[in-house]
Formats: sequence, structure tokens, C-alpha cells
Amino acid sequence: MPRSNRPRGSRGDGDEQPDLSRVLRGRTRTESKRDGLWNVQSLAATSASKHYVCPGCGLGIAPGTAHIVAWRADGLMGEADDVAARRHWHSHCWKIE
Repeated sequence: MPRSNRPRGSRGDGDEQPDLSRVLRGRTRTESKRDGLWNVQSLAATSASKHYVCPGCGLGIAPGTAHIVAWRADGLMGEADDVAARRHWHSHCWKIE
């Protein structure tokens, strides 16, 4: 009988379930720009399903294009307002901004 490559048991504690949505979204990091602190998250091409306009260059970001999502980390109106005001940037535009 051929050998099976499937794992037979769980490794580790088994208590933690992987958060698939977090894996697909990427990790959030904080970056300092000249106008303050920003939360920045890379969005993979497979997760980009809408059309956006980049505030850096004014050009469109087509669905299926990897890009950056950024929102204020030091806003005065609170985290909920900061997240609601997030913007989608071309990766290059964000780097040169």
C-alpha cells in the first residue's frame, strides 16, 4: 500500500486555530511619515477585489493588483474614524510619499 503524506495527528497544543482572514490580509505595521504615524497593511493581489484610486498619483488600482492600505495611527477622532478614513495606495506611491 502506498504511503500517505497526510499528517496523522495535530502538532503542538492544538488549542490555537489559525486565523485565515489575518493570513490573507497580511500584517499591520506602523510607519512614521512626515505628517505623523500610519498603520500600513499590504494587500495581496488575490485579496484585492475592488477598484480604488490611489491618493498619491490619482490613478486607478485595478482589482487583482497588490497594493498598500494605510490609515492614521495617531488620529484625534479615534480608531474607528481612522479606520473608516483608510486609503488604498500603489506600493510605489506609498514609498515615495
